[in-house]
Amino acid sequence: MSTLAIAGFLMVVVFMYLIMSKRMSAMTALMLIPVIFAVALTGFNPKLGKMMWDGVKQVAPTGIMICFAILYFGVMIDAGLFDPLINKILQAVKGDPVKVAVGTALLAMIVSLDGDGSTTYMVTCSAMLAVHRRVGMHPLILPSIVLMMNSVMNIIPWGGPTGRVLAALKVEAGDVFVPLIPAMALGSLWVIFIAYRWGKKERARLGVHPEAAAAIGETAASVTVSSDPDAEKLKRPQMFWVNLGLTVLLMVCLIKEVLPLGILFMIGTGLALLINYRSVKEQNERIIANGANAIPVVAMVFAAGIFMGIMSGTKMVDAMAQTLIAAVPASMGPHFAFITALVSLPGTFFLTNDAFYFGVLPVLAKAASTYGISAPQMGIAALIGQGCHLLSPLVPSTYLLVGLNKVEFGDFQKYALLPAIGISLLWLAYAVVFGLIPL
Repeated sequence: MSTLAIAGFLMVVVFMYLIMSKRMSAMTALMLIPVIFAVALTGFNPKLGKMMWDGVKQVAPTGIMICFAILYFGVMIDAGLFDPLINKILQAVKGDPVKVAVGTALLAMIVSLDGDGSTTYMVTCSAMLAVHRRVGMHPLILPSIVLMMNSVMNIIPWGGPTGRVLAALKVEAGDVFVPLIPAMALGSLWVIFIAYRWGKKERARLGVHPEAAAAIGETAASVTVSSDPDAEKLKRPQMFWVNLGLTVLLMVCLIKEVLPLGILFMIGTGLALLINYRSVKEQNERIIANGANAIPVVAMVFAAGIFMGIMSGTKMVDAMAQTLIAAVPASMGPHFAFITALVSLPGTFFLTNDAFYFGVLPVLAKAASTYGISAPQMGIAALIGQGCHLLSPLVPSTYLLVGLNKVEFGDFQKYALLPAIGISLLWLAYAVVFGLIPL
């Protein structure tokens, strides 16, 4: 193993240890730990600034999109767009934690169809956060369910990972995605099962009382995810259908990629402010109020840019990729697809999707072809690890989810990691049993 590879793996391990042990905040660790490692590696000091800036520029579109998406949905929350949905859910779940947890999973599954994790997090959490709070459920249940369901649905061709696989291996969506549709259904059922189990535990802890359920139903109209003390004054029920139409149009434009996501949310935010709050004073107040929620998350995204910029600029990520490839003995060649599936779990966690699918996968696929293993089989194997990829500290949108739910990143990882790994293990078992990847 090269010095760069050792440094890269050690850097990730140190980062994970510091945030999971709460010795350092995730944002601080993302900025400082890679700088320390880069300085320790001789020869990179003159290029350090450029590497960090390149990384920040790469995540800038994501940061901009998240900033204005938070502002947009913040305005819609203030205006009361999600209140009717929350009311219906409250009335349906009747204070039952099991129904709340399962309902969260089903809602996340539907919203995830747009292929964008950030949108899924914002819409689902906006709709369900007040419900979870009102019932008194564990604060990590909501983000864990949403992330796991999004992990399952994220392998749709327009979700990101599958598109990278198709581009890297030059195969068609029908060769890779279609065979995995039953696996997606299986993964969704697993997430629903986990939600049910968590709901059962919460029901045992909190109970379900008819009086409490009735109270929830009676007070549903006053429930809001806004923390503003003047929330009632900010609601615009007369603009509900206009706001709903604007949001649906925005989602359609997101799916069809009419414009870059950041630009769409910038335009949407401007329209949302103009429609609901006519005076400049009111608009500025909404920007300041919701901007307070956006700043910590956006700052985390740019901090992640420094982390990824140094990993890429120092070539640590390339050395890590070569180490993963070299770890597979030549005698194991006929089992390359199965090994790739196993490697994809840590591979997509410790590396970015770009690094793994564009750096590691093509080399593995080329080696596997000498043993008669097809590119689609390797593509399917490479997607197995997506079950827990979104828990990686290298995924900017996960910081949005953490910020929306106001939970610690380390606590979140510890709570959701094993159930998320379960998704990948189920996919692996399915792929082996039905011959999608050869043993």
